[in-house]
Amino acid sequence: MSTDTSVPHPRVSGVEGQPMEASDTPDSVDSALYSTLMGQAPAGLAFFDTDLRCLRANAALVELLGVPGTDPRRRRPAEFLPADLAAAFESALRTVLDEGRAISEADLTVPRPREEARPAAVVEPPVPVPGPPATELAAGSRVLACSWLPVRGGEGRPPGVVLTALEVTERRRAEEVIRRKEQRYRSLVEASSQVVWVASPDGGVIDDAPEWRSITGQTPDDYAVGGWLAVVHPEDRPRIEATWRECVADNRVFETNYRIRTKTGTYRHFDVRAVPIWRGDTVIEWVGANTDVTGQREAEEMRGRLTEQLSAAALRTARLQQATSMLAEALTVSQVVQVITEVGRSAIGADYSAVALLDDDKLRLSIVTPSQPGAERDGHESHAPSREGIKVGDQTVMSVAVRESRPFLAEHPDSLRLQLGRDEAGLFRQHTEERAWVGLPLLAAGAPIGALRFSFTRPREITEEERVFLEALAGQCALAVERALLFEREHKTAEELQRSLLPSDLPQLPGMVLAARYNPATRHVQVGGDWYDVFRLPDDRLAVAVSDVMGKGVLAAAGMGRVRNALRALALNDPRPAAVLAGLDRLFSATEDEEQFTTVAYAVIDPETGQGAFSNAGHPPPLLISADSPARLSGLEPGTPLGWPSQRQQTNFSIPTGNTVVFYSDGLVENRRRGVDAGLDELVSVAADAPPEVVGDPERLVDFLVDRMLAGYEQVDDVTVLALHVPPKAG
Repeated sequence: MSTDTSVPHPRVSGVEGQPMEASDTPDSVDSALYSTLMGQAPAGLAFFDTDLRCLRANAALVELLGVPGTDPRRRRPAEFLPADLAAAFESALRTVLDEGRAISEADLTVPRPREEARPAAVVEPPVPVPGPPATELAAGSRVLACSWLPVRGGEGRPPGVVLTALEVTERRRAEEVIRRKEQRYRSLVEASSQVVWVASPDGGVIDDAPEWRSITGQTPDDYAVGGWLAVVHPEDRPRIEATWRECVADNRVFETNYRIRTKTGTYRHFDVRAVPIWRGDTVIEWVGANTDVTGQREAEEMRGRLTEQLSAAALRTARLQQATSMLAEALTVSQVVQVITEVGRSAIGADYSAVALLDDDKLRLSIVTPSQPGAERDGHESHAPSREGIKVGDQTVMSVAVRESRPFLAEHPDSLRLQLGRDEAGLFRQHTEERAWVGLPLLAAGAPIGALRFSFTRPREITEEERVFLEALAGQCALAVERALLFEREHKTAEELQRSLLPSDLPQLPGMVLAARYNPATRHVQVGGDWYDVFRLPDDRLAVAVSDVMGKGVLAAAGMGRVRNALRALALNDPRPAAVLAGLDRLFSATEDEEQFTTVAYAVIDPETGQGAFSNAGHPPPLLISADSPARLSGLEPGTPLGWPSQRQQTNFSIPTGNTVVFYSDGLVENRRRGVDAGLDELVSVAADAPPEVVGDPERLVDFLVDRMLAGYEQVDDVTVLALHVPPKAG
């Protein structure tokens, strides 16, 4: 095809940058303009008549249509173009001719000549995204932006159509890439839980955010005025707004979390991250993404609550185990009360606590005072009931718990008044700051024996887990109290029996001074079988015995009584020590269990001369203290304990003037930290340190020995000490 497919036209000056003269005529200017457009314009130009024939076309169009070397003049599109392209041409021409309107910027895809086809690698491969597939441009095609303009003549149908075509392939490719990236970005955003918003460089609203408004229920006007900050939780907004302004001022990343009010009026948790978008050295906008993390936060909170509950449950279990362990060592009611109140108050944070026990008539509750250091009376009643007590029929927390055998809970004073009809009176109203109460019955074999009570200085709701714990604690308390009551009754009986078997007074002799001490083991532990006895024989000699019966409690005390009475009977019949011990062996063989273990040190002494006889059945050796020689233990070999029959040996011994003989039980020298041998050595050392004035006074001596030997040790057994002192002759 030739370069000039138009009709001949005159060349005129003024074309291609040359200035026109003033004498140039309008016709010559039009001719020059026409020639320039048809010959040099990069855009394709053509003119079609009403029969759709091409009357004029420039070379650029032929090139753009991909039919180089073709002369389109006097030919219809179907005669020089591929069928599908010709159909598009003819459809557009008919539309313009029939309707008299222009068609602007209509894209036509035309194939490139084979030798010009671009490799497929130049075209960015399509990215699969949700929704309808995007239109893709083939690698060997070009896109023409065509405009079909009707030629305006007279009235009626236009006499022809002017076509302009401009290649926009690269532009369309770029637009396609941008479109696919936008679609990809939009798809990613829609597929995630993020909500994206845009703000101006100063942090203000730029564009609407429909996804955001669908969550918050804001109208476009609301969002335009307040933006995302308008729906931030009032408690979070001051912090968030200040942080946002600081980030905008410093152009640094904004990253935080806050609560957002949704269109339902509830609040949801969002994490947000907004970054500045830079163009060169200038921030042109901010892009933020909000992620709904409500489910995550709720899961974390639930996990936290479960962890707290599990920790609390584990702690309560540990405290219950601790209470069980401590109650196993609590022998008296007051000790039980002390353990229960300490464990219960620490477990639930109670401010006050009390335990009350039913009296024998089951009509009154008596408050038990917890055991306090130094508050117990040795060997006497262990718990101290209140003077007035509480009537079971009264409207009190404890009374209701006992009457109905169920827990009583009052979370605040109004609840207390509602349940009781009035404030509980008397005993517990001394704590006027109480605001919540818990009462628990103490049940033994299903029947109430008392009540446990906790109170708080603030309103307090008891959870189901705490209630289960407190009921378990009350069950432990009831068992421990019942056991302690039985122990105290047995202890009292055994103690009374034991003390009744000990001599109330020691004989008063002119030539001999006696002193004795009996220290039961630590307070409220069961009484043991230690005993001593001093009595006159018919011939005025003195019978002295110290014994230790194995065991504790009533059985040990009863065994002690049998041995003591038998010893007295045997001594009155034949006082010789060997004969008495042999008789006790026969008694044991006939009446006592084989496992029974009893030791006895027995002596018969003439108080006038200090001379006597001594026999030992497995008892610790006597301590001999002299004013002019070191203290020492008796070297006489002890025999076997009673119940292990053997040939009983009897030896002579004497107490010289100014000397002292000390009989004692093994509780004085033996404990958990000190063996018998070490204890005997220590006893000799302590006696050696006794000042002369102490050695000469049996009362002070026994106290000195007991205090020094027990200092620093826990007493785990009864201690019996009996001292016989022969004072120097006067003048």
